[in-house]
Amino acid sequence: MPRKAHQWPVIPGSSLEFLTRLKEHNDRDWFNAHKEQFLEEQAHIEAFAGALLEQLNGHDQIETPSGKSALQRIYRDTRFSKDKTPYKAHWGGGFRRATRYRRGGYYFHIEPGNSFIGGGFWGPDNADLKRIREELAFDPAPVKKILNSRNFKAVFGALQGEQLKKAPQGFDPAHEAIDLLRYKQFLLRRPFTDAEVLSSSFAEEASLTFRHMRPFFDYMSEVLSADANGLLQ
Repeated sequence: MPRKAHQWPVIPGSSLEFLTRLKEHNDRDWFNAHKEQFLEEQAHIEAFAGALLEQLNGHDQIETPSGKSALQRIYRDTRFSKDKTPYKAHWGGGFRRATRYRRGGYYFHIEPGNSFIGGGFWGPDNADLKRIREELAFDPAPVKKILNSRNFKAVFGALQGEQLKKAPQGFDPAHEAIDLLRYKQFLLRRPFTDAEVLSSSFAEEASLTFRHMRPFFDYMSEVLSADANGLLQ
């Protein structure tokens, strides 16, 4: 018998419409009055996240146990923010790779006019950042091959993330890889239009986008899991 095609969940238009209305009425009274709809729409995003998790575990090892646990809370932490609106106007979620030998994280962001599939290294600690820069300074060719590949450019365009304005301390400003050495974050991002988010192929495209991150993740994982002599720590 032929194999049954994988059934991907579809995000309905009502999920984006809810976010648009939430952005217009970002207060507790409105949210509480529409709590039932919020839970219905969140269930669609949980199903989407669950499908991504299932596919990720087919080619990677993920620490996140379920689609539901991958979702970020809709409630904003306003304690240290000038913006006191209580709710996020997007659906977001992430997946952590398992074990210290698999570095990098996967992320999805669903927001009217600003949806994307992302991943990478949001906040490397000082030790990790130093190790990455030392490797880039020693031999930038392997990562440049990944970043300059036709596939990487077609999916992500270019590496993204915050950068220093000058060379990091202890590194030559004239180094051939100074453009990479100035990065403080190492992020991959693929944007999607609202029409693409609501299409029947979005979950599959999101999953494929995660797969396309693997060469970069595998390179960075090897760098961060080995000592200066290239031996696993």
